[in-house]
Amino acid sequence: MSDATSKIDETIKTNDVVLFMKGTKAMPQCGFSSRVAGVLNYMGVDYTDVNVLADDAVRQGIKDYSDWPTIPQLYVKGEFVGGCDIITEMTLSGELDTLLEQSGVNYDKEAAEKIREANA
Repeated sequence: MSDATSKIDETIKTNDVVLFMKGTKAMPQCGFSSRVAGVLNYMGVDYTDVNVLADDAVRQGIKDYSDWPTIPQLYVKGEFVGGCDIITEMTLSGELDTLLEQSGVNYDKEAAEKIREANA
């Protein structure tokens, strides 16, 4: 296992929610990362952000790790959930709420409802 793969694996296994993204949750560097971070931030999800732009080995490594070609990538309780389109769909359908609840991850249910209302 490479250093990058070991770092990725440890990060995913030791944090309940991890977002591999371009930039940081405070300053996303691409629209897709911004959308997913915005959803998580608005819903009050406590998550670890990993800036793939800071390390090319991690940037490629996470794509190999998940066998998913794009960034951002969201992991909940060690499981790959998806990228921007999947997280957007899950948020609007309520599936993300269900996943977070089943995983024991706290979030603001009212905020999640407001997102759905605004996109209805």
